[in-house]
Amino acid sequence: MKLGTLKSDHKDGELVVVANNNKSYIKASDICPNLITALENWDEVSPKLKKLSDELNSDASKGTAVEENLFHSPLPRTYQWLDGSAYIQHIILVRKARGAEPPEKLREVPLMYQGVSDNFLGPYDDIPLIDDSHGMDFEGEVGVILDRVPMGVGPEEALKHIKLLVLINDVSLRGLIPAELAMGFGFLQSKPPSSHAPFAVTPEELGVGWKDGRIQFELLSEYNGKWFGNPNASEMFFHFGQLIAHAAKTRELQPGTILGSGTVSNEDESKGSSCLAEKRMLEKIHTGNIETPFMKDGDTIKIEMLDDKGQNIFGTIFQKVKKV
Repeated sequence: MKLGTLKSDHKDGELVVVANNNKSYIKASDICPNLITALENWDEVSPKLKKLSDELNSDASKGTAVEENLFHSPLPRTYQWLDGSAYIQHIILVRKARGAEPPEKLREVPLMYQGVSDNFLGPYDDIPLIDDSHGMDFEGEVGVILDRVPMGVGPEEALKHIKLLVLINDVSLRGLIPAELAMGFGFLQSKPPSSHAPFAVTPEELGVGWKDGRIQFELLSEYNGKWFGNPNASEMFFHFGQLIAHAAKTRELQPGTILGSGTVSNEDESKGSSCLAEKRMLEKIHTGNIETPFMKDGDTIKIEMLDDKGQNIFGTIFQKVKKV
């Protein structure tokens, strides 16, 4: 099943069911007004949404043609956005870029922070930039949306609480991160609102592409119209069940919580990168010089993920930086 949120006068948008081929949708507001309400009542609502999905996929003429730029992020706002860092290669390179050592327990305890969740950008919305010195970067990630997760849940049990999968552009301001972390209290100004691709999908929608708590497909990035990277999302060191269990160690997670994988990264450098910070660090390692600047006014980033049949699973993130 594939769900989306149309932009509307209401902050939470309007819930729709999207065809498997992304070509059409049916409004689902008579079943549930928005996705956050659906997640809060998932056991009751999801069978009705699935029935509507089956009807749409059996007869596409029932639907309205999809225009992705009319869609918001699947959850325009939610109760909690937690971002892990489950790709070891990314951690090593980004830490090296700011002159920091990797954590001592890099392979024992997941890294995670809590970000802005009250105002996600839409997949085609401009990314506002105040100052070039802030060092704006995109980060291509995958993520999960959860139902209610009990405190103290174990990693395998945690996987059962994943209701939807999403594709994310986690925006970072690299120029602000070192000073914030040096204060010893974590991210705030350096992590502005992120965005999501227009469609959220159930794990079953991925078929063989969902295995052992990991998505098995490549994350594709184009920066200013040129190939930037296609690393495989399957190389998560910690799977999503482990990330969820880490987050829920001392708290219950509410329905609608989004948990990200961190920037998708592979050890194979021929697969490219999913953020500028990695590319810049690799340039420094190999040539001694950083050549790639951070994002500036007018730069564009496109992020997608295709399945084994070439289908664009989550739709497209296509954003332009706009100086404000």
